[in-house]
Amino acid sequence: MHLILYSKVGCHLCEGLQEKLEQITDLDIQLEIREITTNPDWFDRYQYEIPVLCLQSNGDEQTIPRFSPRADVPHVQKILEQFRD
Repeated sequence: MHLILYSKVGCHLCEGLQEKLEQITDLDIQLEIREITTNPDWFDRYQYEIPVLCLQSNGDEQTIPRFSPRADVPHVQKILEQFRD
């Protein structure tokens, strides 16, 4: 499962979601972090939306609905399991 996290340095919500994703061991997750300030298109698209999590499959990105910052690791994993191939 290739996940892309659109993020920004210093964003506590982004850091929190990244930490939760890194704690999931039951799914084979390849996490790619994209710093939105390094790409004008990403910044324009996501500056007010981060963190944004996408599933990349066959060259396409599918946005995963936003998690509550209060969601715990098991809840995040349960939602991600719905997007598994």
